Amino acid sequence: MGACLSLTGRYSRFGRQAAAGLQAWHVLDGDTELVVEDDGSDPARVGSCLRAVAGRCDLLLGPYSTQLMRVASRVAPDLGHLVWNHGGSGDDVAAAAPGHVVSVLSPASRYAEPFVRRLEDQPTRAVLWLVPGRGSFGRQVIAGAAEMAQTLGLPTVRVGPADALPAEHAPEAWDLFCAGSFDEDVARVTAARGLARGPRVIGAVAAGVRDFGQQVSNAEGVYGIAQWFPGRRATVEVGPSEEEFLPAYRALTGAVPDYPAVQAAATAALATHCARAAGSVARESLWAMAVALQTTTMFGAFRIDPTSGAQLSHQTALVRWTA
Repeated sequence: MGACLSLTGRYSRFGRQAAAGLQAWHVLDGDTELVVEDDGSDPARVGSCLRAVAGRCDLLLGPYSTQLMRVASRVAPDLGHLVWNHGGSGDDVAAAAPGHVVSVLSPASRYAEPFVRRLEDQPTRAVLWLVPGRGSFGRQVIAGAAEMAQTLGLPTVRVGPADALPAEHAPEAWDLFCAGSFDEDVARVTAARGLARGPRVIGAVAAGVRDFGQQVSNAEGVYGIAQWFPGRRATVEVGPSEEEFLPAYRALTGAVPDYPAVQAAATAALATHCARAAGSVARESLWAMAVALQTTTMFGAFRIDPTSGAQLSHQTALVRWTA
C-alpha cells in the first residue's frame, strides 16, 4: 500500500493526520506493507511522487486536498494503478478519471446539506450569507449550499472571498456559512464574532476539526462540517471498527483523530478488501470490485457511481461546538 501525502507544506495539518491514520490501520491490518511519501503540498510534485510510489506498491492512495487530487486525477490513467481518492472532495475530482479513480468522500456540493437543513428548523427564517474561499473547492461547497437553500425556500446572499460581512447595515437576523481553507474559515468566523450585530447561526467547513477550537477564541455554538465524527456507531462491514481504530490511533499519536485520518484508514481498508476479494491488484479487477461493492466502514457508507467513480452513499456529519 502506497500513498503520497502532505507531510510538509500548506496541507500538512491534515496530511500528517492521514499518514497517522494509515499507520494505525497498518498496525491493525497486520498483513500489508505501507509506504508514505511527502508531496510537500506542491502540485508540481504530485505526479512524480505518485509515479515513484506506484513503482513500489500494488495499491495506491491519492494525496490530501482537492487541489492535489486534481493533479492526481490527470496522471492516474498513465500510472497503471487504480487510485483511491480519500483526500479530494471536489465534484470535478470525484468524476475526473472514470475507471482510474475511486472516490470515498462525499462530494463538495453535498457538504453543506446537514447545516442548511438545520437552518430550516429555526423558528424564524433569516438570510443566509454564503462565503467561499479562493479555491474551487469552496465555490463547489457554496454552490451546493445555495442549491439546497433554494430547494428549502431559504433566502441567500452569495459574496466573494474578499467581500466584507454586513456591518453598519446588518439585518436584524442573518446566518453565515463559509467554505474556504482552514485559515480562511478561521478568519471569517473570527471577523463575524467581532461584529456589533453578528450572525445568528454560524457554520464553517473548518469547524469540523479539533484545531478550530484552538484557533478561534469563541467557537461556542459554531457548526462544523465533517466527513466523519466519532460516535456515529455505524455498522462496519469492511475494515476496523471505530472501537478498534481509536485506541490504535491514540497509541501512535496520543490524540483523537479528525476525519482526515479516518477517511484515509477506511480507504486503505476498502482497497485491500477489493484486492483480496478479486485475487488481483490489476486496475481493471479492482475497478470491477469497487463498482460492485456496496458496504460500510467506520467512515460510513460506500457505493460509487459505476460510470464515474464518484461517491454516492457517504454522508457528511454536522457538529456543533460547545463550551
